[in-house]
Amino acid sequence: MALRNAVMAALLEGEASGYDLAKGFDASVANFWMATPQQLYRELERMEREGLIAARVVEQERRPNKRLFSLTEAGLAAVRAYVAQPLGKPTAIRDELLVKVQCADVGDIEAVRRAIAESMEWSTAKLARYERLRERLLAGRTEDEYFAGAERIGPFLTLLRGMSFERENLRWGESALRRLESRAAASGREA
Repeated sequence: MALRNAVMAALLEGEASGYDLAKGFDASVANFWMATPQQLYRELERMEREGLIAARVVEQERRPNKRLFSLTEAGLAAVRAYVAQPLGKPTAIRDELLVKVQCADVGDIEAVRRAIAESMEWSTAKLARYERLRERLLAGRTEDEYFAGAERIGPFLTLLRGMSFERENLRWGESALRRLESRAAASGREA
C-alpha cells in the first residue's frame, strides 16, 4: 500500500493542513499506517501535482499562512479505484522486538524482558489513546447506535482493529514475560 492511499483515507474526513494531517495521523490512521511528517509533506506535494488533491491558502495573522488540502474528484476516483483493487500479499510482521525475543536463549534475558516491558508500556499508552478516541466517536452512543447512524464507519472499524492489535500485544507480552521468568528460574539464571 502506498502512503498516498493512507493520506487519501485521512482526507475523507475533510480538508486538513499538512500539520493537521501529521498530527491527525496519530489519531486517525496510526493504528494501521505510520509516516513521518517529511514523508507526508513530500507525498502531499506529489499528490497535488498529480491532481489528486487541491490546496487552498488560509491567511493567518501572526503565523505563517497555511495550506488546507482536500480530495479532488480525481482523488475520490483514485480512492474508489484503490478500494476496488484486490489485496496484495498479506502484511509481513517486521518487529525488532521479536528478533530480540528470538535470541533470548543466547542473550541477556533481562534485556529481552525489559524490551518486552517497554513495548507493553507503548501498547498500554496507545490503547488508552484509542479508548479516548473511541469514546469521542461514540459520543454517548452504543457501538450499535454508532454503526446504525454514523455517516462513515470505516474509521471506527479501523480503530477497533488497532485496539484489538494493542490488546493482543499486551496479552502476548504478559505471557512471554511469565515464560521467560519460568525459564530463567528453571535454569538458575536471574529473571
